[in-house]
Formats: sequence, C-alpha cells, structure tokens
Amino acid sequence: MRILISILMLAALVAGLAAGSAAQSAPQQVPVKPEAMTVAELEKAGDLARATKDYDQAIGYFQAALRKEKKNALLYNKLGLSYLKKGSLTDARSNFEKAAKRNSKYADAFNNLGAVYYVQKNFGSAARYFKKALALDETRPVFHVNLGAAWFSQNNRGGVTAQISSPEERARYDYMLAKIYARLGNVEECLHCLKRAKEGGYHNMGNVYKDEEFSRLRQDPRLSEIVPPPSPN
Repeated sequence: MRILISILMLAALVAGLAAGSAAQSAPQQVPVKPEAMTVAELEKAGDLARATKDYDQAIGYFQAALRKEKKNALLYNKLGLSYLKKGSLTDARSNFEKAAKRNSKYADAFNNLGAVYYVQKNFGSAARYFKKALALDETRPVFHVNLGAAWFSQNNRGGVTAQISSPEERARYDYMLAKIYARLGNVEECLHCLKRAKEGGYHNMGNVYKDEEFSRLRQDPRLSEIVPPPSPN
C-alpha cells in the first residue's frame, strides 16, 4: 500500500509539472552581468532562483554558466530541471539528453528523461529511461517508484490514478507490484503480491521465470510453491 500511495503521489506531482508551454524558449536574462560571475557563483544563483520557484531567472543563470563551461553535465541537468518545472518539456528533454551524453553514468539525467516522457504519456520510453537510471544506481528508492509508475501506466492506459475495476486488472496490478518489490529486494512482499496475483487469476504467472526482476528469487523454494517452474524440454 505504501508503494501504491507513492506511485499516486508521483503521478500527481509529475502531472503538475506538465502545466505551461512545451515550446522552445529564448535564452533568459539575468539581473547582473554574467561575465562578472564565476561558474560556481552562477550555479549557486541558479539554485537559489530555482528554490524560490523563479524558473526563468534560474534558466538564465544556468545558461550563463554553461556558456562558460559547455561540458558540465550537472549544469545541463539543473537547466533541464528548471525547464521541466516551468513546463517547457522540449527544452527539458534536450538538456537532460545533453547531460546524459556528457556523462553516460549520470543516473539522475536518465531518470529525468524518463520523467519527461512520463509527463508526455509515453510510458514505454519512460520505463526504458527509468530502467537505465536503476541500472546505474539501484539504491535510489525514487527510481524504483518511478519505474513502477511507468509499468502500471503501460498496463492501464487510463493512468495510474484510474480505478482498478475488475479482478483481472487487480491481479495484473499485483503482479506489477511484485516486480517493484523484487527490485527493492523485499522478498516477503514480492511473494505476497505474486500469491495475490495468482489467486486473482493473472494469466502470465509463468513470466516470473522470464522477467529479470525475479532472477534473484528463482532459487527460493517459496517461489516454486506459488508458480511451478516450467518443465524442461
């Protein structure tokens, strides 16, 4: 239930980010001459502007910093976050892509790319980028929750806040929850959700022996009690 609540809260948060124009934005102006400031000073000023929700000013500071330091993946990510908060999805995605290109191990950049695609309801692409983020850093709970939200949205096109109105949908959702718990390493809750999915009539229980999320559970005899392993050919 905690995971469900987290997913619903994420959906509401991400939906709120979608407000505003998704069009390309012109470079923003900053109230002081950027050439008189160091990259560190511009970054700090951008962080302060973002904290006070002055996203236009934050964008201006981060753009000025990037004119001085064009290969800084962190600055591209912060610029992308400012655009995302403003609702300029095209600009946000462009800057997250630049961050990921300049640092291929930057988990946050891949997660944030997933967030853009999630807002755009491209749940398959969102899940792909959330998976990349998890592959780089599987210790971040928010990455697991984001991937779970994308999975559930893929299987319920009405969105994660849609009502689960049939036993079949409930069973499918339980299976999705089992995958989330498996990724989190919570074996007990994973097995509990798998049992509920089976009792609810989920038709693809055999996928536990195919889906990578369950790979570490396959030596647990309790899994075979819930889902008998496939017969060898």
